[in-house]
Amino acid sequence: MKLRSWVLIFLACNLLTFSTISAFRLSRSQPTERISGSAGDVLDDNPVGRLKVFVYELPSKYNKKILQKDPRCLTHMFAAEIYMQRFLLSSPVRTLNPEEADWFYVPVYTTCDLTPNGLPLPFKSPRMMRSAIQLIASNWPYWNRTEGADHFFVVPHDFGACFHYQEEKAIGRGILPLLQRATLVQTFGQRNHVCLKEGSITVPPYAPPQKMQSHLIPGKTPRSIFVYFRGLFYDVGNDPEGGYYARGARAAVWENFKDNPLFDISTEHPTTYYEDMQRAIFCLCPLGWAPWSPRLVEAVIFGCIPVIIADDIVLPFADAIPWEDIGVFVDEKDVPYLDTILTSIPPEVILRKQRLLANPSMKQAMLFPQPAQPGDAFHQVLNGLARKLPHDRSVYLRPGEKLLNWTAGPVADLKPW
Repeated sequence: MKLRSWVLIFLACNLLTFSTISAFRLSRSQPTERISGSAGDVLDDNPVGRLKVFVYELPSKYNKKILQKDPRCLTHMFAAEIYMQRFLLSSPVRTLNPEEADWFYVPVYTTCDLTPNGLPLPFKSPRMMRSAIQLIASNWPYWNRTEGADHFFVVPHDFGACFHYQEEKAIGRGILPLLQRATLVQTFGQRNHVCLKEGSITVPPYAPPQKMQSHLIPGKTPRSIFVYFRGLFYDVGNDPEGGYYARGARAAVWENFKDNPLFDISTEHPTTYYEDMQRAIFCLCPLGWAPWSPRLVEAVIFGCIPVIIADDIVLPFADAIPWEDIGVFVDEKDVPYLDTILTSIPPEVILRKQRLLANPSMKQAMLFPQPAQPGDAFHQVLNGLARKLPHDRSVYLRPGEKLLNWTAGPVADLKPW
């Protein structure tokens, strides 16, 4: 590693002012770059007029009452399921006539049963979801004609509709059988994984827009941190031997770079966390128990180049966001060479990534703001649904035809909810 190399990178990057998220408007002096090609077109798509969504009116025990019990659900990383319902209730794509609907949305809050520490307990989710599906199948004719193939569900937990926070048990459970024909909107995305259903729409985790807005720093502040990370390196509570968590990638970061002056890494989560990200050139986004984390959203919002360390990750809105252009991908096995990899990136490449990150439409697509704004994550979900239209005739079952097994899955899931 040459000292001169990374010094030049610092000098080049600090010439570039970084963007704010204040209404995602940039000053005239701020260098940005439009997202070119099909990705830019997809980001700018307007789903209004291209699809109609019918929202089932479920009893409040499936959603609102769960939220009333624990308002912390409004701010945790799985809150997209709550805000998606709120958005759709007032969205111009909503139809009150189910006969003209392209899609049917079932608003069930599967991640809002929290422990005292704020962690979701997904164990009741399969029973709750089965109960909701039984309800709509009994009271409306639309589920039964496709067995859910024109329905979508928001399942934002770590391993989506496998409904378990431990990967081995999630894999053993598999996706809830009754959701096998539905479209899933989920944060979990990993190629060739049983918990990622083909045709799912992968979305970013929820990050509070107003909270990030309140931590903005002046746009001309230099990026004086080369590599930044805050978080666990070992999850000793769930992985006492320290070898399985993050498949060893986070442990490798710590062991190799804890004393490296280019790396500002720690388990401590300071009150200046958001400000620090705005002072950094690269922000590490390693896998944890799942391949994603809110760091991915935070890095994009604060213009910090995400260093994505998660083999086979499926990134949110990958047809709209040019991840290869804005991020750096490092294989898990190559973590010990992070310093060489990052200091070898030419300054002009870093500058271009920062110009793309400064594009306001990029930031907008990663957030679920209140109220909704054009091009935001809500609209990207609708864009994803619109691109699946029209439904193939094969999704509609013949009279008397059944494809799903209502009694499949663990016995405990079959208990009434």
